[in-house]
Amino acid sequence: MQRIGVDAVSVDRIARAVGRSSPAFLNKVYTPAEQAYCAGNPDRLAGRWAAKEAVIKCFDGTGICFPRRRIEVLAGPNGAPRVRLLGDHRGARVEVSITHDSRLAVATAHLEMPDVADDLLPAPDAVILPQRPHDAHKGTFGTAIVLAGSLGFTGAAYLASTAAARTGAGLVKLLVADTIYPILAAKCTEVMATPVPEVAPGAVGHAAYDSIMRQLAAAEVGVIGPGLGRDSSTWRLVIDLASHARCALVIDADGLNALADSPRSKGKLGKNRVLTPHPGELARLTGKTIEAIAADREGSARKAAKEWGAVVVLKGAHTVVAHPDGRISEDPHEVPALASGGTGDVLAGIIGGLIAQGSDPFSAAVTGVYIHAAAGRRISQRLGDSGLLAGDLLMEIPVVMNVLRQGGL
Repeated sequence: MQRIGVDAVSVDRIARAVGRSSPAFLNKVYTPAEQAYCAGNPDRLAGRWAAKEAVIKCFDGTGICFPRRRIEVLAGPNGAPRVRLLGDHRGARVEVSITHDSRLAVATAHLEMPDVADDLLPAPDAVILPQRPHDAHKGTFGTAIVLAGSLGFTGAAYLASTAAARTGAGLVKLLVADTIYPILAAKCTEVMATPVPEVAPGAVGHAAYDSIMRQLAAAEVGVIGPGLGRDSSTWRLVIDLASHARCALVIDADGLNALADSPRSKGKLGKNRVLTPHPGELARLTGKTIEAIAADREGSARKAAKEWGAVVVLKGAHTVVAHPDGRISEDPHEVPALASGGTGDVLAGIIGGLIAQGSDPFSAAVTGVYIHAAAGRRISQRLGDSGLLAGDLLMEIPVVMNVLRQGGL
C-alpha cells in the first residue's frame, strides 16, 4: 500500500498559537526532542506541524491513527527531515519533505506499508474481535467446555476443542466418554481432556448430566455435539443441557439431531444459544425439505431462529446468521474447499472460543463464520478447491484474526 499526504500551514498562525498558549500548545503537538530542535523557531515549528498533518492524511482509511505528538519529525544526518512513528506502526514507512514559501510551510508525506487486509473480503458489520488487553491472563479470556466425540468420531472432539483454543479462549476443557479419553488425552496437549461417565463404549449419557452441569456452571460457554453419537441417552442429555445450562451454548451436529428429535424443545431453549445446522440439519429442525431451504436460505434461517429462540447459523456458500429478534447477516464467502468432513466442527469451536472471550452470541456467530471462511479461502488460494483438511484450518485461525486486527478490527 502506498499513500501520499500533503499539508500547508501559515508560519504566522503557528507563531500566534505559540504566543497564546505556550508551553501547553507545544507539549500537546511536539515531542521534547522536536521542541529542543526547533528552539521556538516558528518556521521549524510550522514545518513540523505541516509534516505531521501530511502523515496523518496518509493513514486515513487504514485503521491506523497517530496523534501529532506520536509523529516525530527531526533532521536526519544530511539535514533532511526524518519521521519516527512512536507506537505500533505495523510495518509502515514514511518519508516527508518540507519547504517554505511566502510564509507558508508545505509538507508532503509518502507512506508505504504492507497490504495486510487486501486478501480478505469485506467483513459484515457484526464482525467484532474480542479485546486482548496487554495486562490480561488466561482467566481474562474465559473458559470453554466442549462436550464432543464418541467411538469412531474422536477427530470431531479434537477439532472443535482445538479450534476454541486457537481462537483465543483462555481455557478449553474437553469432556469425553471414558473409553475414548486415552485417545484424546494423547492427542490434545493444550486442551484439557477430561473423562466423564459413559452409557455405552464411547458414548456419554445422561448419567453424566450432574458432572457436566457443574463444569458448565464455571464456564462462559459450552460447545455441544460434534461427533457425539446417536445413543438415546446421549440425546436426552443434550436436550436437558440445552434447556437448563446457564452459560451460552453452541449446539452442532449430533446435538442438533437430538433437538430435531425433540420438537417440544422449540422455544424452550435457554437464552444465549447458537445452533449451527447445514441445510439437512435445518430441514430436520424445521420439518422443511432441503429444497425449500435452498430456495429461501435467509427466510428459512430467520424463521428457524424465531421458532427455536436461538441464533441460527445456516452453513453453506454465503452462510446466513439469523437472530430471534430478526437481525440477519450474510457472509460474503463461497469456499468449495470447505466442503469436507470436520470443517463444521472447527466452526463450532471458533464460535465458542469467541463467546468465551466475551462476544455476544450473534456477533460471535457472524465473526466466527467470517474467520472460518476466510481461513478456508486463504488455504484454497494455495491448494486449490479440493484437498483442504479440517485440521489445516486450525493454524490459519489466529493468522486471519491477526490480519483483521491489523486492518483495524
